[in-house]
Amino acid sequence: MKNSPSNPESADSTVKSPPGSQTLLRGLDVLDAVVDGPIALADLAARLGLTRSTTHRLANALIDRRYLTFVPRLGYQFGPKLLELGFMAQRQADVVQIARPHIEELATLSEDTVHLGILDQDRALYLDKIPGRRRVEISSRIGDRQPLTATGLGKALMLDDLPTRWEALFAGDQAAGAPAADYALWTERMQGYVGAGRAFDLEENQDQIRCVAAPIRDASGRIVAAISVSSAAQYMSDERMGTLSDDVRGTATSISRDLGWTDETPIPKQKR
Repeated sequence: MKNSPSNPESADSTVKSPPGSQTLLRGLDVLDAVVDGPIALADLAARLGLTRSTTHRLANALIDRRYLTFVPRLGYQFGPKLLELGFMAQRQADVVQIARPHIEELATLSEDTVHLGILDQDRALYLDKIPGRRRVEISSRIGDRQPLTATGLGKALMLDDLPTRWEALFAGDQAAGAPAADYALWTERMQGYVGAGRAFDLEENQDQIRCVAAPIRDASGRIVAAISVSSAAQYMSDERMGTLSDDVRGTATSISRDLGWTDETPIPKQKR
């Protein structure tokens, strides 16, 4: 399967390093050109309509980032980074697909907004959102990356972590502009959340918005995602948050079972 280049360049071009988006598009063209298997530099340059020197620079940049590898006598082929991203994309799709009916049911039961998210480096990445029936505006969107330590969902993702990691993540979030918080109080609450198997957001990330969150585990026992129920503080009294905790934990447990987790699955050692 041959792909036409996004940004053809004549063979006598003297451009050394295409700037900005042009470079990005050419890099994507290189990946598209390798989709059918290993390809030699000369063939790759001809397919892209670029000079060999420009093609070599683009390919080497992709090799440095592990998107491509070079096999002697064969040429360029996909690298391990694409395999990792493929597995990650598949895992995300699986979690969303498996969790969807469960979080839809939870949204109907609670009448509030339900989120599904995962850990993305040192942030909480929202993968799905079911709006609630109440007239409450929750500013989150699918694809948002939020501070772990300031969101209920993010805290639920951290329940297996050691306090040393909590401290590092808390300091990083504060430095990055997360709402100001007292670490001693935050830690005290987190210790309680660990024991309860769920976490709260007590208007820490968004004024007048509270939420209850719980972790989702896979067959290995690891926390791989989390869900949260969010609503206006007027609908989230301390008493209701306590009652809602059972529903949120129960939904998270159901999703975990669908991912292969059982009551007998041991919890992995905590991360440092």
